[in-house]
Amino acid sequence: MTRLIKAKKSLGQNFLTDQRVARRIIDAVSPLPTDIVIEIGPGTGALTRLLVERSGHVEAIEIDTHLADAVRRSLNADNLSIVAADALVLDWGELITDAKTKLGLPGPADQDLKRVRIVANLPYYISTPIIERMLSVGRSVFDMTLMLQKEVADRITTGPGSKEYGYLSVMVQYYCIAKKLFEVPPSAFTPIPRVQSAVIKLTVRELPAVEVSDEAKFFALVRAAFAQRRKTILNNLKAASRALEFTQPLESALEAASVAPQRRAETLSLEEFAALSWALDRG
Repeated sequence: MTRLIKAKKSLGQNFLTDQRVARRIIDAVSPLPTDIVIEIGPGTGALTRLLVERSGHVEAIEIDTHLADAVRRSLNADNLSIVAADALVLDWGELITDAKTKLGLPGPADQDLKRVRIVANLPYYISTPIIERMLSVGRSVFDMTLMLQKEVADRITTGPGSKEYGYLSVMVQYYCIAKKLFEVPPSAFTPIPRVQSAVIKLTVRELPAVEVSDEAKFFALVRAAFAQRRKTILNNLKAASRALEFTQPLESALEAASVAPQRRAETLSLEEFAALSWALDRG
């Protein structure tokens, strides 16, 4: 089917064609017959075929209606639903509820067995907003196995002190345990992309990594701290102080949180960002 369908540049399509890589991804997912898998961007079905063999139910979301129809025709599986839609605008809560209903385990006691898991080969240009959407459903999802541009994968999984560490790192690691699994060469795709890819696993935490008083304010603080990476945290937060409406003076809050004002945001851990958030927002 890959040979018959031309990839659309406008949708950032690069179809996975290396079956060894596909099997390695599915082995990393290790789906169970009681698992519901939501696959974003099935493309020509390289992962979908393997997922339907091992999962309880697969809900595949494909924005390209021609691809959605092609996968629907080629994979006639009772445990597969193809949703022709944009993952960025879908109601994820409704999608998850519907998928659990389709799996149909017998009895309310079995509801806890229905883990919802996400598998995706994400188009590089929309990977960050899609990850934000997936994180918004919280503990409704057990984990996510994602193939991304290597640069994005590195940003997500790295820790403080690295040049790749930034807002995306903090946001994802606040909600998930992030692990980079392996890299994938351009030759595994058709057409061949100009970048290296990598597969990561995000296991959603029972509770966020740190406690904060207000998540929206916490993430606004983190975003402001990384606004200009070469500036100190003091200068970045000064520039954003009016918009963020701190209840405490910035300099005294930095001191209370034991964060030196000349440090840059990329050196702060999640715990230090949380401490600073508390110090800035004391009543």
